[in-house]
Amino acid sequence: MFQKNILTELIKISYEAGVLIMNIYNSKFEVNHKNDNSPVTNADRDAEEFILKKLNNIFPNIPIISEEAYSNNIIPNYDKKFFLIDPLDGTKEFIKKNGEFTVNIAFIDEGFTKIGFINAPAKNKIFFNDEKKSYVIETKSKDQISIQKAKQIKVSNEKQKNLIATISRSHAEKETENLLKNYDIDKINYLGSSYKFCSIASGEAHIYPRMSPTCEWDTAAGHAILKTAGGNTRLLNGEELRYGFKENNFINPYFIARN
Repeated sequence: MFQKNILTELIKISYEAGVLIMNIYNSKFEVNHKNDNSPVTNADRDAEEFILKKLNNIFPNIPIISEEAYSNNIIPNYDKKFFLIDPLDGTKEFIKKNGEFTVNIAFIDEGFTKIGFINAPAKNKIFFNDEKKSYVIETKSKDQISIQKAKQIKVSNEKQKNLIATISRSHAEKETENLLKNYDIDKINYLGSSYKFCSIASGEAHIYPRMSPTCEWDTAAGHAILKTAGGNTRLLNGEELRYGFKENNFINPYFIARN
């Protein structure tokens, strides 16, 4: 289904959404709040509108579940195959202007995440995967944004000693720190957004435990990229994290992502 030409189109969509976001990032913008008191900006809304339009043109028969639409009670009918979109993951980091925010696009099939695209526009990187491997593209110049320029990434082989943990910059909690005591942790990196998955997929970190709520669109793209890089994201009982649970308001159980 996701042949090279389709992957190329999706890379382009994630890149162009990032350009749109950066234009707002580098200007004055308003911060509003949703019903759950989480922040939202024009970058969230405009990027979502752009992504939905592009995806609907290419995949008119595949439903799209997206963060901002969901916050406005817009939920499509969906079955086995659907997209999960977070147009701007890490809005708090976007507002703080620390560069740790991403565009997340994921394809789900039978409850499992299969293909993911994460653009970290302030870091000039797009991470993605196909059915077998994971990759990164440097996006400092537009002529680099080609699937031919993609470099394969893999998780670290180290499983036991001197591990590097990555945890949420804005949602650090005691439960996570207590869980990390069960591992030989040498260093903790605090990061925002789904970039934490990318740091594990590219071998820069080993483990990301999450003991506070996340939504499915926060994790699905990074989870897909991590899987084909050699890692996975599992619940505390060892089962792989799955997607499409409207009855849970698309909120994930606690999980551990690791190499």
